[in-house]
Amino acid sequence: MLHNIRTAVVGAGFIGPVHVEALRRLGVTITGILGVDEKESNSAQQKLGLPKAYKNIDEVLADPTVMAVHLAVPNVLHYSLAKKALLAGKHVLCEKPLAMHSKESAELVELAKSKRVAAAVCYNVRYYPLNLEARDMMRRGDVGQIYHVNGSYCQDWLYFDTDYNWRVLAEHGGELRAISDVGTHWMDLITSITGLHVEEVFADLQTVHPVRKRPKGEVQTYTGKAQAPMETEGVPISTEDYGAVLFRFKGGAKGSLHVSQVTAGRKNCLRYEIAGSKCSLAWNSEAPNEMRIGHRTKANESLIRDPSLLSDLARHFCTYPGGHNEGFPDAFKGCFRSFYEYIDKGDFAAAPTYPTFADGHHSIVLCDAILKSHREQRWVAVG
Repeated sequence: MLHNIRTAVVGAGFIGPVHVEALRRLGVTITGILGVDEKESNSAQQKLGLPKAYKNIDEVLADPTVMAVHLAVPNVLHYSLAKKALLAGKHVLCEKPLAMHSKESAELVELAKSKRVAAAVCYNVRYYPLNLEARDMMRRGDVGQIYHVNGSYCQDWLYFDTDYNWRVLAEHGGELRAISDVGTHWMDLITSITGLHVEEVFADLQTVHPVRKRPKGEVQTYTGKAQAPMETEGVPISTEDYGAVLFRFKGGAKGSLHVSQVTAGRKNCLRYEIAGSKCSLAWNSEAPNEMRIGHRTKANESLIRDPSLLSDLARHFCTYPGGHNEGFPDAFKGCFRSFYEYIDKGDFAAAPTYPTFADGHHSIVLCDAILKSHREQRWVAVG
């Protein structure tokens, strides 16, 4: 049973509490939380009503009751903390990207295999039920041969040059930002739905604000509130605010993606349209409980998320009846469900049912090719 699994959450910023809430809803026991320092750890422990505020990662990993560790920390820490957790024999669920470089992520893939533990990357967008239904439709042959896939992921949280967060700095988030931060969600989703493999990419990136004004004080991410004016300093930015990528898939299908973190009015909007020989599928994360199924010779369909209408795969990740909308927090819960159900079965030689470290490594390899394509302005083969 899931409540027999005991988990620690590392990270107490924006996404750490999202992990805590989803784990609680699943019934997974949370042993405690670790923040960036003792003050943040204690504050999060009190706000979230958790049993313990850990002092450091060594204390987390030395806790014999901890079976799994969630890493919800800045990108630059993913590799080192994941490696430590794996070496300690813990199951690991890490936020994306898995590491800063493909050499690091490849090492983590092999280490996870050698330790025979569950190792997942938090590609939660897969677990909106209608995305699972799209995946099942592909497997059943309902969509047919894929001609092309197009889509976008747009936000506006970095719209102004006064918008600032550690993610904009290459040394903390990586050389790619918009593509790596949210574009990887789209790429992982499309490849998981369609089963397509990217062979080549052509990319063009844009830094809209080459200098951002960094506040000389603490900045919160995604608070939804205007922050009080404070003194700032100019910081050079090399990471992209916008990116456009063309894809060539194995088998002849084509694709395109544009990603933006400076599109006014788009808070967190992932969209795709899959054109197949039998029908097309279209989905939008801002209306996640509806999927458009397009036809040429009969009326189009609008499939509403309703477990009574979905396949067994998608139904398993529906919590509520039709008409009772599910969204962002439920996608995390679904991702974690697949991870912990796998752990609960105890067969670590079985094929994983969750987004694996290998999937996370593949996303970084894709990003490496995208960055190289932009710099050299040419098609680049994916390694």
